[in-house]
Amino acid sequence: MRITLLIISLLIIITSFNNFAEQTTSTFWKNATVYFMLTDRFNNGDPMNDHSYKRTEKSALLRGFAGGDIKGITEKIKQGYFTQLGVDVIWMTPLIEQVHGYDNSSGLTYAYHGYWPKDWTAIDANYGSEADLQQMIATAHKHNIKVLLDVIINHTGPVTKSDWAWPSSWVRTRPLCNWTSYQQNIQCALATSLTDIKTEIETDVELPPQLLSKWKREGRLTQELDELNAFFERTGYPKAPKYYIIKWLTDWVKEYGVDGFRVDTAKHVEAEVWRELKTESNFAFNIWKNNHPELIQDDLPFYMVGEVFNWGLSGFKNTVINSRAYDYGDKQVDFFDYGFDALINMSFVAHAAQSAEQIFSKYSQILNSGEMKGKGILSYIGSHDDQDSYDRKREHIFDAAFKLMLAPGGVQIYYGDELARPMYVKGSYGDVSMRTFMNWQDLQKKETQEILAHWRKLGKFRHAHDAVGSGEHQQLHKSPYIFKRVLGTKDRVLVAKDLPKGDKTIAVYSLFKEGDVVFDYYSNQQVVVKNGQITINSAFSYLLIGKAE
Repeated sequence: MRITLLIISLLIIITSFNNFAEQTTSTFWKNATVYFMLTDRFNNGDPMNDHSYKRTEKSALLRGFAGGDIKGITEKIKQGYFTQLGVDVIWMTPLIEQVHGYDNSSGLTYAYHGYWPKDWTAIDANYGSEADLQQMIATAHKHNIKVLLDVIINHTGPVTKSDWAWPSSWVRTRPLCNWTSYQQNIQCALATSLTDIKTEIETDVELPPQLLSKWKREGRLTQELDELNAFFERTGYPKAPKYYIIKWLTDWVKEYGVDGFRVDTAKHVEAEVWRELKTESNFAFNIWKNNHPELIQDDLPFYMVGEVFNWGLSGFKNTVINSRAYDYGDKQVDFFDYGFDALINMSFVAHAAQSAEQIFSKYSQILNSGEMKGKGILSYIGSHDDQDSYDRKREHIFDAAFKLMLAPGGVQIYYGDELARPMYVKGSYGDVSMRTFMNWQDLQKKETQEILAHWRKLGKFRHAHDAVGSGEHQQLHKSPYIFKRVLGTKDRVLVAKDLPKGDKTIAVYSLFKEGDVVFDYYSNQQVVVKNGQITINSAFSYLLIGKAE
């Protein structure tokens, strides 16, 4: 990676980090709408890189590269696709260089998904280049969109005919995890095809000779080694696998101003590792800010959200009821104490079958009081590896969108939720059905346009009003369903559902004053409060009301 060694004031960085460390998750992140996509399955901006590294063997169904890349994401940012959805943040599957060959343990499978690392210091050519990444991040920032990189420390990719094996000083292949204890989640291999990084090691190990040879062929061996020596001299860390990887991951922050990390397989690594990653990420983020003052948009600190599989609100699976902690059986770990600002809420797919009021009132209470107050979550209805994703048959897409996009806390749109992208494919197996290529062609259909319009209205409303995700919820009327969200004195909104089409009049419940001009984000019209009420004529059964800007 082309990182220039920078000399800056360490005192300034430490002071900035300490200030950030005292903050709870900001209102921005607690209310964020995050758009998550498989890089390879979203949009093909450069067909010339579709078969990099001679990846030409015919794969099993949906298990090969399909052409999506970084340029394709940039193209959609420029077109305003994310802005029209009210998206605050984009998160894409890992961009680092993947194993070049294929694995045959589940049918011929390439690393299209991004979770089989080969070299943490390079961008996979199927996705593009460092220049493409730099342009994508800069373009996102110009559109007021932040960028999360998906990062991995737990494992490497499988050994293939085209790829070398990491040495035993770095990885283990046995035992396989059996999930019965803390150690049987941490010091074990997730699958026979994945080699587990020995993240417990605190002693020096040598770099793999094949990696050194690769860097030499690419003309960057001296630079990489010089940077590593400077890193270990500054930090005092031993040259252990986890610290090499932390250095490599935070380089992307230092060089390009990445806003945060989504951490993969967080529960399968010692929690202390994530604290070190967060410390170094903050350090790197402040280096980038000090070197690019003209590009700084706000004072938000570096953000980190974790995937702790089976963690979720309200005692979901391995979550300790009424606690933030994850229960390994013989040990409980509160990941919020180890650098995480938020965790992915895997409960929502189960809760989504409940009524909107059950979800909203429960989530508001949990997030505004007790141990979760000030902490963040990221809820979703669909994901790349959760086969229990809600409404995979797309039978309740309007209601699912309403529940997700108006849920308290942060939310994640999984690419294609807004277009009812198919999540079942005949003849496929495993989780690949949930990873089909984005169904852009369906935008020619009237029903798809209507679904997208619904998501856009909800998204723009959420984006415009922090009270949606961060405010306190209160039901005002059961049928038609009416509720309010209030964020202190900063923001307040009124939402109504199941109203008659045409003329509709509802009380504003003292949320707005007489004569206030308010805006309905669903019908895109302003209205004045009269006699404590508003009257709107629209062809819709929803009202999304906030103060007109």
